Amino acid sequence: MSDTSNPLRGAIFWIAVAFSAFQLTMAAFHPLSSQVIRAIHVGFVLLLVFALFPPMANKTGWLGGMGRSLGWALGLIGFSSGLYQWVFEADLTQRAGELTQADWVIGSLTIALVFEAARRVMGWGLPVICGLFLAYGMFGQYLPGAFAHRGYGLDQIVSTLGFGTEGIYGTPTFVSSSFIFLFILFGSFLEQAGMIRLFNDFAMGTVGHTRGGPAKVSVISSGLMGTINGSGVANVVTTGQFTIPLMKRFGYSPAFAGGVEATSSMGGQIMPPVMGAVAFIMAETINVPYLAIVQAAIIPAILYFITAFWMVHLEAGRKGLVGLPKDECPNPWTAVRERWYLLLPLVGLVALLFTGYTPMFSGTVGLGLTVILIFGAAVISGVKGNALRVLFWVLLGMACAGFVEFGVITFFAIIGVLLALTFALRVGADARTLAVKALVEGARHALPVAIACALVGVIIGIINLTGVAAEMGGHIIAIGRDSLFLALFLTMLTCLVLGMGIPTIPNYIITSSLAAPVLLELGVPLIVSHMFVFYFGIMADLTPPVALAAFAAAPIAKEKGLKISIQAVRVAMAGFIVPYMAVYSPALMLQTGDVWDTVWIVFKALVAIAMWGAGAIGFLVGPLHWWERAWAIVAASFLVVALPLTDEIGLGAVAAFVIWHLWRTRRAAALA
Repeated sequence: MSDTSNPLRGAIFWIAVAFSAFQLTMAAFHPLSSQVIRAIHVGFVLLLVFALFPPMANKTGWLGGMGRSLGWALGLIGFSSGLYQWVFEADLTQRAGELTQADWVIGSLTIALVFEAARRVMGWGLPVICGLFLAYGMFGQYLPGAFAHRGYGLDQIVSTLGFGTEGIYGTPTFVSSSFIFLFILFGSFLEQAGMIRLFNDFAMGTVGHTRGGPAKVSVISSGLMGTINGSGVANVVTTGQFTIPLMKRFGYSPAFAGGVEATSSMGGQIMPPVMGAVAFIMAETINVPYLAIVQAAIIPAILYFITAFWMVHLEAGRKGLVGLPKDECPNPWTAVRERWYLLLPLVGLVALLFTGYTPMFSGTVGLGLTVILIFGAAVISGVKGNALRVLFWVLLGMACAGFVEFGVITFFAIIGVLLALTFALRVGADARTLAVKALVEGARHALPVAIACALVGVIIGIINLTGVAAEMGGHIIAIGRDSLFLALFLTMLTCLVLGMGIPTIPNYIITSSLAAPVLLELGVPLIVSHMFVFYFGIMADLTPPVALAAFAAAPIAKEKGLKISIQAVRVAMAGFIVPYMAVYSPALMLQTGDVWDTVWIVFKALVAIAMWGAGAIGFLVGPLHWWERAWAIVAASFLVVALPLTDEIGLGAVAAFVIWHLWRTRRAAALA
């Protein structure tokens, strides 16, 4: 997208810059209504998608030219639909539900273009599922039994989906156009500023020399990257370029190396402070502060990465893999000392979130700090004398100390001063290039998320219109009354099956709409029920046969995506127990009990993860026989449910297993 020598590519480049600039302006000043911001957001997405993925893109000659022209025409129509909502905002509000002929055309075209854009970006899976919901809304009255609805006219469906805030422009698009885009842009700026190198050097320096060190580097660097971008696939294609070849060089199989990177990267979506897009959608859906989602996610996220770290440690022991030579590993504290300033935006973001500020304000301030650091560093390195350097530190001090008093306007004023300095003094050309590239990359990374958020609005609109969720929920409740575990298992299965064809965001929205209210009625706390769905929506991107994160790692690992997916499930296997433990003991997500309840459930989770991992890998201190592996897994399973005597039985079985295993391995070593 950065090639501006070709006029069309150059146009796409500057449209992406305009998209990011529009989103930043809306976040800082809110000059337009929420409905108009959502509509123009979707309009920009449609324009970029059809410009980047035109019809007949693989053709050459006049067919290719015609396809590109058609792509631009469709994109401009999509963008015009957003402008239509802006120009006729008052009229649309006054005649809500009563469509004119122009409304019919715009609404129908918007729905069709969103379907086609999603297909071009994400394949057939999500459009087919959303198409089934759309068909149900149009023809569901002809179904037999309880799933038949009373019937709705086409005008009602177009009005619901193409206008208002219950369809394409519903809650997911609101979250995408406000929080998600801002945090994607925040991560893009930090990546361009060198955060990836800082994380990789820190991970290499801390664990690179230990047993199986290269795989542990992948876990730590991907976890750290997850704190700033919240995108599993983006993590795979960034940190994976470095970690997967490193793991292969030190003895891990290509499939296992890809599986470790995919597993570690997907954990970024539940790693605070910048979690995946689903976390923001969840906060809006269940009407709780984003901080409450962070609080519920923090312990499961840490346990997830402990799981991955433990599994690669055991695999390294089983295969006798060593780490990097100590002298080849960078000094982690030197890396921090040289680029410590890159951590300031992240620290500022965390501080604001935990002091009660909204995600939008916190993200804007964090982004402002990042830009200030980039251009301030350009001023410092590009001028002589101390006067301007002092000015930079004064500006940075104003930014850090004055955000409460003056808000985001102060930040943009400071950024403007720094931009003016870099141009006036003819310094900082690299910084300006970096900033523009970050704007473009932010817009590009936002496209899959934004188009998915728009299309799943079809599902939400049809569910709200027909009430089908209540009917399906009743059947699951009937099952759950007899067995909560069975209801949880069915919910997990739904997440994993849906994940074969759709990404985490629509997976969460669909499953939470159907299952989360059911789990709530069965006594599962609200946030825990939604986090259960969220967690397994993430795991769906690792499970075969269609595992998005695994297939993203395939070209880097030079291995089949299916083989990588199988290894990813093996690495993440112990992590499958964490959501179940949270349901039976909500203290794991800090929802009930006191600190000792939380300490106890975390201890049980660590023991269960250790045993489940040993059983899955077949190694603890030494190799395990098949019956020892079964023993370890059964013992861990007793620790999952909080029923009378299950903890005692589980811990007793674990203690007996560990004592036996240590005695057997030492005896075998003595005989050898």
